[in-house]
Amino acid sequence: MGLNNFITAAALAVIGSAAGAQESEVLFQHKHWQVSVVAWEDGSVGCVAEVNAPGESFSLWTFPDGGVQLQFYSTAWSFGEGDTADLEVQIDRRSAWNLTGAELYQNSVLFTLPDDQAGINFIVEVAQGQRLYLRSADGSDVQNYSLSGSRASIDALVQCGDVISKQTPGNPFN
Repeated sequence: MGLNNFITAAALAVIGSAAGAQESEVLFQHKHWQVSVVAWEDGSVGCVAEVNAPGESFSLWTFPDGGVQLQFYSTAWSFGEGDTADLEVQIDRRSAWNLTGAELYQNSVLFTLPDDQAGINFIVEVAQGQRLYLRSADGSDVQNYSLSGSRASIDALVQCGDVISKQTPGNPFN
């Protein structure tokens, strides 16, 4: 079974079996990256590509509506709910990206990419990059993440996103 067929079959299996608590299945692993499909008990589903280090992670989430969200996680962070911050992300030595109004939630920083060419360009930079630097708005280093293996992992994430975007629950005649 090819990778495309495996991703489709695994994603459909998780989507179809999400009757209880959150379920996930690893679709692809390469170097520091892992790509999974996740289904929640409310019927919602997403795909995630994640690079981990002990107590730290950087994730790209995709959802059926085509939305893409960045998540930076650290056990060292303890945010409340409802706060935001302006941040900066730099991939390798390329120009920095400004993440204005990123959501701070518990141990995570969340940011939804724009649904335009800038969002696509960011994902392409991640796929081509070697290291991602997360910084505060003033440019102070906060964390950095290896992007080794990101090209193949982003490809798997896009394939997973294609599968979940084709699943339209409800009226099959719409």
